Parts: sequence; C-alpha cells; structure tokens
Amino acid sequence: MTVNILFAAQPDRWAEYQAPLGAALEKTGLKFCLTTEIAPEEVDYIVYAPNSELQDFTPYARAKAVLNLWAGVEHVAPNPTLRIPLARMVGGGLTEGMVEWVTGHTLRHHLGIDAHIVNPSNRWDPKVPPMAADRPVTILGLGELGLACGCALTNLGFAVSGWSRTPKVVADITCHHGHDGLKTALQGAEIVILLLPNTPATENVLNADTLAFMAPGSFVINPGRGTLIDDDALLAALDAGHIAHATLDVFRTEPLPADHPFWAHERVTVTPHIASETRPGPASEVIAENIRRGEAGEPFLHLVDRDAGY
Repeated sequence: MTVNILFAAQPDRWAEYQAPLGAALEKTGLKFCLTTEIAPEEVDYIVYAPNSELQDFTPYARAKAVLNLWAGVEHVAPNPTLRIPLARMVGGGLTEGMVEWVTGHTLRHHLGIDAHIVNPSNRWDPKVPPMAADRPVTILGLGELGLACGCALTNLGFAVSGWSRTPKVVADITCHHGHDGLKTALQGAEIVILLLPNTPATENVLNADTLAFMAPGSFVINPGRGTLIDDDALLAALDAGHIAHATLDVFRTEPLPADHPFWAHERVTVTPHIASETRPGPASEVIAENIRRGEAGEPFLHLVDRDAGY
C-alpha cells in the first residue's frame, strides 16, 4: 500500500526538501508518494510548516499525524481543526546550530571580545576575564535545546543553572523549577540565556522584577522567542546599566521594525533570527523515521503536549 505524504510549506521549502526527504523515505523501505498536491481525503501524513497555506485540517480525515518542520509549534498547536497527533522538529541540525550560536555569544560576552573588536580610541586595558567557573550562567528552558546548550557550556567549565516548568535532574547543571525556582535561578546570574517555548505562561518571563534578580552588569542572550522579554523593561535595565548588553535573535515583530529602539541602542546586538534552523538533510531523517514509526504502529517521536503548548 502506498503511503501518501503531503508536503505543506512554502515553495522554497519544497525545493530544498524534495530530494533529501525522498531519499530518507526510500531508506525506510516504504512505498510512498511525496507531493505538494493531493486530495485531502487521500493524505496519510502532513509534513508541515506553520506558514503554509494549509490552515484547516478538517478535510484530512485519513491523516495520521502532522510532522512539523519547525521546533516552534505555537502557531499550529492551538489550531482547533487539528485533532491528530502533532510532532515538533527535534534535531535536524537545529540543536547543533543552536549550541554553536549560544556558545559563541556566551564566550563573546564572557571574554569581553566586543571591546577589542571595536576600539577606535586604541585603548590599552589589559583586563583579564574571570575563569568560566566563576561566571554564573542561567538557562531558562531545559528542553532539548536548553539541555544541549547547558551541557556544552558545562564542558567549557561554566557554572550552569537551569530553570524549567517542572522538576528536572541533569548532571552538572543546578536545576530549578516552578514560580519560586525562577528567582533562585536568576539570582546573581551574570549571563542569562532564554530557550523557553512561546506560551502564555512564559510571556515576559524577563520583566522589570525578574531582571532585577540578575547580577549588576550582566548579559541577556535570547535565541528563544521574542515574547519572553518585556522590551521596555529590558531597555530600562540597559539604560540603567544593570544589564550590560543584550544579544537578541528573536522579536515580537519580525523583521524587527526599522524604528525599534533595539537597532540604535549601543548595548544591544540584533541578529536576524539566525541562531539556528533545521537543515533539510538531517530534518528529513527525523521526519522519515516518524512516518516509519507510524506505519509500523510504533509511538511517534517528539509529540506535542497540546495542553502545555509544546
């Protein structure tokens, strides 16, 4: 029996994924039809990007699962017409890329590299940075990405704490959870990295109150979601000098409007949502494995908890 797979994403994504996804599916041994156009009642699986034109899942009565191309599912999980399993993208090159970006910017701030790259007055200031073990780092979000980044930073010697909604135990990372644990996790942190999902419970997790818990002269790194930070509170903390610098990759509105204060602020680095993305080759392997599992009657990987939103 042929497995019918609908690829529902922007046309440029199809051009990138058609060959590697077809190759990954070939390795499963399944007989399949991978296409961008098929009658809804004949679709078995939907490979999906939330910016697809497909927004009403009602006609896809035969489909067994929606397999998201993105790690973020906040734009599809609440869809009331989606009543079948939804799997988010985990791996697919996303984790590796995020570890590289986070590690690079953490080291940048830890070592004070900016002062040496941009030094128009030729200032000679031989200030030696502390050892990594003496630089407290806190990661908000201990999912797949947060754990990978935390492990990479502990391997470099940083003292890493983490915060999550529910309790976790992770080797070499001091874990905190829940409302009360957030203050403890942020207290005295010199670098805070945000890798939480976008949910009502995480909106403005960094605000005037929580920013105040961080050490004076600390750094904020946000490759997670733009909604995690109260922009006005962050700007106020930057202007006051309590936060020394913020490196931001994600924003409430993207592209970031040209008149947004972040662009002009000397203590803000804006990167255009490039911290990481899924790569067609490894992402295709993840998708193909989930389709193989579905056809074999095995549990899907990386299923989304629709109540939690991730």
